[in-house]
Amino acid sequence: MQFTLSNVTYLGTTGIQVGRVAISGNVFSEGTTGRSIDASGYTILPGLIDLHGDGFEHHMAPRRGAIKDLARGLRATCSELAVNGITTAVMAQFYSWEGGMRGPHFASEVFAQLRNKRAQTPVDIIPQLRFEYLMREDWERAGAMIREFDIPYVVLNDHVPHEALAKGKKPPRLTGQALKAKRSPEAHLALLQQMHEGQEAALHDLPNWIAQFPNVLFASHDDATKSQRQQFSQMGVKIAEFPETEAAAGAAIDLGEAVILGAPNVMRGSSHKGNVSARDLVTQNLCTALASDYHYPSMLQAALQLSTEIGFEYAWPLVSSNPASVLGLNDRGSVSAGQRADFIVLNADIQLEATFSNGRPAYLAGEFAARLLA
Repeated sequence: MQFTLSNVTYLGTTGIQVGRVAISGNVFSEGTTGRSIDASGYTILPGLIDLHGDGFEHHMAPRRGAIKDLARGLRATCSELAVNGITTAVMAQFYSWEGGMRGPHFASEVFAQLRNKRAQTPVDIIPQLRFEYLMREDWERAGAMIREFDIPYVVLNDHVPHEALAKGKKPPRLTGQALKAKRSPEAHLALLQQMHEGQEAALHDLPNWIAQFPNVLFASHDDATKSQRQQFSQMGVKIAEFPETEAAAGAAIDLGEAVILGAPNVMRGSSHKGNVSARDLVTQNLCTALASDYHYPSMLQAALQLSTEIGFEYAWPLVSSNPASVLGLNDRGSVSAGQRADFIVLNADIQLEATFSNGRPAYLAGEFAARLLA
């Protein structure tokens, strides 16, 4: 496609401007090109780049035991991403002792589907493996999965209920989790105890496992303390995903590392688990990027809300250029010549009317669609 949007408000490299934005093929171009379209009353912003989202689970496997149609589920996911302005999305797939759609078999199916269909998706999707690293017996299998599907981004999770196990108590939701994982409650409890008791040994050996993948990004999930973040940093894990405390987030920033926070937390004003407020960390400059977490619409909502408080030029990098930098994607994240034409179009009421990914429309609606197609 080749066209020029004239009289349009846009977020450029020097802040909010009014002028022309030209698209030639899959990139922004200088000057004018193709047909001129009057875009007065509209605002152009870089497309959102989501560093962590598992909202796709609702499309890929809507109910436990339901027939899974992964191809249709992927298309539905892309549609939801586009309608919420997300042009690059990290698909955060579990590899967990929880089983079911979070077990290793389902993970392989999802990654295979993505490998086969990624070139055809209307928005760019990047696979992420969310690995419960205390599953020591699965380290080799998880490593093979990373290689087979060329997974560029791995998050290290630990959702074992250590506090209850340390006190000798039966963890909450044990029976439900066991049934989901197709284990007896007794076998499930034994597995949890095994992982709990092996935590120290796993952390000792983890650096050697990580070192096998020098070209893979690693993040730690839910860092609770400064020392925990520093420990992961020493292993080569340079991204702090959803740190639970200000101390952990501050430690990452002090080390020059990325802090990813949840957009739903920003919208709510607090964490649903009682952890530190993402909004507070944003205002203290302890946030590198916002992610959708479990709710794709919240990312756009949070970015727009923050922009009314601190301005687009300060809020929008949290969902565009900053996450692009975290992923090492230097071809996107800004409205400037030579960059991928990943952008969204907002009308005068700040409602999304279009999402373009790689120069092509992924979502079109309203008056802007009429102007573009006239």
